[in-house]
Amino acid sequence: MDYDLYVVTSSELSCGRQTLEVVREALAGGATVIQLREKNWTARTMVEVGREIRKLTREAGAGFIVNDRLDVALAVEADGVHLGQDDLPASVARRLLGRGRILGVSVGSVDEALEAQAAGADYLGVGPIFATGSKADAGQPVGPELISALKKIVSIPLVAIGGINRENAPEVVAAGADGVAVISAVVGARDVRLAAAELLAVIRAAKERRGNR
Repeated sequence: MDYDLYVVTSSELSCGRQTLEVVREALAGGATVIQLREKNWTARTMVEVGREIRKLTREAGAGFIVNDRLDVALAVEADGVHLGQDDLPASVARRLLGRGRILGVSVGSVDEALEAQAAGADYLGVGPIFATGSKADAGQPVGPELISALKKIVSIPLVAIGGINRENAPEVVAAGADGVAVISAVVGARDVRLAAAELLAVIRAAKERRGNR
Protein backbone atom coordinates (compact mmCIF):
# COMPACT_ATOMS: atom_id res chain seq x y z
CA MET A 1 0.00 0.00 0.00
CA ASP A 2 1.13 3.54 -0.76
CA TYR A 3 1.07 5.37 2.58
CA ASP A 4 2.38 8.71 1.26
CA LEU A 5 -0.70 10.82 2.06
CA TYR A 6 -2.95 9.12 4.59
CA VAL A 7 -6.06 11.24 5.21
CA VAL A 8 -8.13 10.60 8.34
CA THR A 9 -11.78 11.71 8.39
CA SER A 10 -13.34 13.89 11.06
CA SER A 11 -16.87 15.18 10.65
CA GLU A 12 -16.22 17.65 13.49
CA LEU A 13 -13.35 19.29 11.60
CA SER A 14 -14.85 19.23 8.11
CA CYS A 15 -16.31 22.76 8.26
CA GLY A 16 -19.88 21.51 7.91
CA ARG A 17 -19.17 19.43 4.80
CA GLN A 18 -20.36 15.85 4.46
CA THR A 19 -17.70 13.17 5.01
CA LEU A 20 -18.21 11.69 1.55
CA GLU A 21 -17.72 15.10 -0.05
CA VAL A 22 -14.47 15.55 1.85
CA VAL A 23 -13.27 12.05 0.94
CA ARG A 24 -14.10 12.59 -2.72
CA GLU A 25 -12.11 15.83 -2.81
CA ALA A 26 -9.19 14.38 -0.87
CA LEU A 27 -8.94 11.51 -3.33
CA ALA A 28 -9.14 13.92 -6.25
CA GLY A 29 -6.18 15.73 -4.69
CA GLY A 30 -4.17 12.51 -4.56
CA ALA A 31 -4.76 11.01 -1.10
CA THR A 32 -3.31 7.51 -1.19
CA VAL A 33 -5.14 6.18 1.89
CA ILE A 34 -8.42 7.16 3.52
CA GLN A 35 -9.13 6.22 7.13
CA LEU A 36 -12.72 6.37 8.34
CA ARG A 37 -12.41 7.67 11.89
CA GLU A 38 -15.67 8.83 13.45
CA LYS A 39 -15.75 8.19 17.19
CA ASN A 40 -19.32 9.37 17.67
CA TRP A 41 -21.03 7.55 14.81
CA THR A 42 -23.17 4.47 15.22
CA ALA A 43 -22.01 1.23 13.64
CA ARG A 44 -24.88 1.47 11.16
CA THR A 45 -23.81 4.92 9.97
CA MET A 46 -20.20 3.83 9.71
CA VAL A 47 -21.20 0.88 7.55
CA GLU A 48 -23.43 2.99 5.31
CA VAL A 49 -20.78 5.65 4.75
CA GLY A 50 -17.99 3.09 4.72
CA ARG A 51 -19.54 1.25 1.78
CA GLU A 52 -19.54 4.47 -0.22
CA ILE A 53 -15.95 5.24 0.75
CA ARG A 54 -15.00 1.73 -0.35
CA LYS A 55 -16.41 2.47 -3.81
CA LEU A 56 -14.62 5.82 -4.02
CA THR A 57 -11.25 4.45 -2.91
CA ARG A 58 -11.46 1.55 -5.35
CA GLU A 59 -12.19 3.93 -8.19
CA ALA A 60 -9.23 6.09 -7.15
CA GLY A 61 -6.87 3.17 -6.55
CA ALA A 62 -6.41 4.25 -2.92
CA GLY A 63 -6.34 2.25 0.29
CA PHE A 64 -9.21 2.24 2.77
CA ILE A 65 -8.75 1.69 6.51
CA VAL A 66 -11.35 1.79 9.29
CA ASN A 67 -10.36 3.13 12.69
CA ASP A 68 -11.06 1.01 15.79
CA ARG A 69 -13.98 -1.00 14.42
CA LEU A 70 -12.80 -4.33 13.07
CA ASP A 71 -16.41 -5.41 12.57
CA VAL A 72 -17.11 -2.38 10.39
CA ALA A 73 -13.89 -2.91 8.45
CA LEU A 74 -14.95 -6.44 7.59
CA ALA A 75 -18.53 -5.43 6.83
CA VAL A 76 -17.51 -2.80 4.27
CA GLU A 77 -14.65 -4.85 2.80
CA ALA A 78 -12.06 -2.26 3.80
CA ASP A 79 -8.40 -3.02 3.20
CA GLY A 80 -7.86 -3.14 6.93
CA VAL A 81 -8.30 -1.69 10.40
CA HIS A 82 -6.28 0.70 12.54
CA LEU A 83 -6.15 0.19 16.30
CA GLY A 84 -5.00 2.32 19.22
CA GLN A 85 -3.30 1.12 22.37
CA ASP A 86 -6.63 0.86 24.22
CA ASP A 87 -8.48 -0.97 21.45
CA LEU A 88 -8.68 -4.67 20.61
CA PRO A 89 -5.23 -6.23 21.13
CA ALA A 90 -3.27 -6.37 17.90
CA SER A 91 -2.66 -10.12 18.22
CA VAL A 92 -6.41 -10.77 18.48
CA ALA A 93 -7.17 -8.44 15.57
CA ARG A 94 -4.52 -10.17 13.46
CA ARG A 95 -6.16 -13.52 14.04
CA LEU A 96 -9.65 -12.21 13.21
CA LEU A 97 -8.51 -10.27 10.15
CA GLY A 98 -6.53 -13.09 8.68
CA ARG A 99 -3.49 -12.41 6.53
CA GLY A 100 -5.35 -10.86 3.64
CA ARG A 101 -6.11 -7.53 5.33
CA ILE A 102 -3.97 -4.77 6.76
CA LEU A 103 -3.49 -4.12 10.46
CA GLY A 104 -2.23 -0.72 11.60
CA VAL A 105 -1.40 0.10 15.21
CA SER A 106 -0.84 3.47 16.90
CA VAL A 107 2.40 3.66 18.85
CA GLY A 108 4.17 6.35 20.84
CA SER A 109 7.28 4.54 22.04
CA VAL A 110 9.90 2.00 21.04
CA ASP A 111 8.36 -0.68 23.28
CA GLU A 112 4.88 -0.21 21.79
CA ALA A 113 6.32 -0.38 18.29
CA LEU A 114 8.21 -3.61 18.91
CA GLU A 115 5.17 -5.17 20.56
CA ALA A 116 2.87 -4.18 17.67
CA GLN A 117 5.26 -5.53 15.07
CA ALA A 118 5.59 -8.82 16.96
CA ALA A 119 1.78 -9.07 17.17
CA GLY A 120 1.48 -8.88 13.39
CA ALA A 121 0.98 -5.20 12.56
CA ASP A 122 1.53 -4.30 8.90
CA TYR A 123 2.33 -0.65 9.60
CA LEU A 124 2.67 1.67 12.59
CA GLY A 125 0.95 5.00 13.14
CA VAL A 126 3.62 6.92 15.05
CA GLY A 127 2.77 9.99 17.08
CA PRO A 128 1.73 12.50 17.92
CA ILE A 129 4.83 13.88 16.23
CA PHE A 130 3.89 17.48 17.01
CA ALA A 131 1.23 19.00 19.25
CA THR A 132 -2.24 18.58 17.78
CA GLY A 133 -5.77 19.64 18.61
CA SER A 134 -7.38 17.17 16.21
CA LYS A 135 -7.25 14.22 18.62
CA ALA A 136 -8.14 14.86 22.25
CA ASP A 137 -6.48 11.59 23.33
CA ALA A 138 -3.28 12.10 21.36
CA GLY A 139 -0.88 12.48 24.29
CA GLN A 140 2.41 14.35 24.45
CA PRO A 141 4.39 14.96 21.23
CA VAL A 142 7.13 12.41 20.55
CA GLY A 143 8.91 14.41 17.84
CA PRO A 144 10.43 13.24 14.53
CA GLU A 145 13.22 11.68 16.61
CA LEU A 146 11.02 8.67 17.38
CA ILE A 147 10.58 8.05 13.66
CA SER A 148 14.37 8.02 13.26
CA ALA A 149 14.77 5.64 16.19
CA LEU A 150 12.07 3.25 15.00
CA LYS A 151 13.40 3.20 11.45
CA LYS A 152 16.48 1.43 12.78
CA ILE A 153 14.65 -1.31 14.67
CA VAL A 154 11.38 -2.17 12.92
CA SER A 155 10.87 -3.52 9.43
CA ILE A 156 7.32 -2.35 8.70
CA PRO A 157 6.20 1.05 7.32
CA LEU A 158 5.99 4.04 9.65
CA VAL A 159 3.16 6.53 9.15
CA ALA A 160 3.68 9.74 11.11
CA ILE A 161 0.69 11.58 12.56
CA GLY A 162 0.04 14.56 14.79
CA GLY A 163 0.22 18.24 13.91
CA ILE A 164 1.76 17.64 10.49
CA ASN A 165 1.29 20.17 7.69
CA ARG A 166 3.00 21.41 4.52
CA GLU A 167 5.61 23.31 6.51
CA ASN A 168 6.84 20.51 8.78
CA ALA A 169 6.11 17.44 6.62
CA PRO A 170 9.60 17.54 5.02
CA GLU A 171 11.21 17.22 8.45
CA VAL A 172 9.10 14.17 9.23
CA VAL A 173 9.88 12.52 5.89
CA ALA A 174 13.59 13.29 6.32
CA ALA A 175 13.44 11.47 9.67
CA GLY A 176 12.37 8.33 7.82
CA ALA A 177 8.56 8.32 7.70
CA ASP A 178 7.09 6.15 4.94
CA GLY A 179 3.92 8.20 4.97
CA VAL A 180 2.20 11.14 6.61
CA ALA A 181 -1.26 10.97 8.18
CA VAL A 182 -3.25 14.16 8.58
CA ILE A 183 -6.68 15.23 9.74
CA SER A 184 -7.13 19.00 9.94
CA ALA A 185 -4.45 19.83 7.35
CA VAL A 186 -6.73 18.34 4.67
CA VAL A 187 -10.27 17.78 5.95
CA GLY A 188 -10.32 21.18 7.65
CA ALA A 189 -8.86 23.06 4.69
CA ARG A 190 -10.95 25.55 2.74
CA ASP A 191 -10.06 23.70 -0.48
CA VAL A 192 -9.65 20.02 0.38
CA ARG A 193 -8.51 18.95 -3.08
CA LEU A 194 -5.83 21.65 -3.26
CA ALA A 195 -4.64 20.99 0.29
CA ALA A 196 -4.23 17.28 -0.47
CA ALA A 197 -2.45 17.91 -3.75
CA GLU A 198 -0.03 20.42 -2.24
CA LEU A 199 0.76 18.24 0.76
CA LEU A 200 1.30 15.16 -1.42
CA ALA A 201 3.70 17.12 -3.62
CA VAL A 202 5.67 18.24 -0.55
CA ILE A 203 5.84 14.68 0.81
CA ARG A 204 7.00 13.16 -2.46
CA ALA A 205 9.57 15.90 -3.04
CA ALA A 206 10.95 15.25 0.45
CA LYS A 207 11.12 11.52 -0.29
CA GLU A 208 13.07 12.23 -3.46
CA ARG A 209 15.54 14.38 -1.56
CA ARG A 210 15.91 11.69 1.09
CA GLY A 211 16.53 9.08 -1.57
CA ASN A 212 19.16 11.16 -3.31
CA ARG A 213 21.31 11.71 -0.24
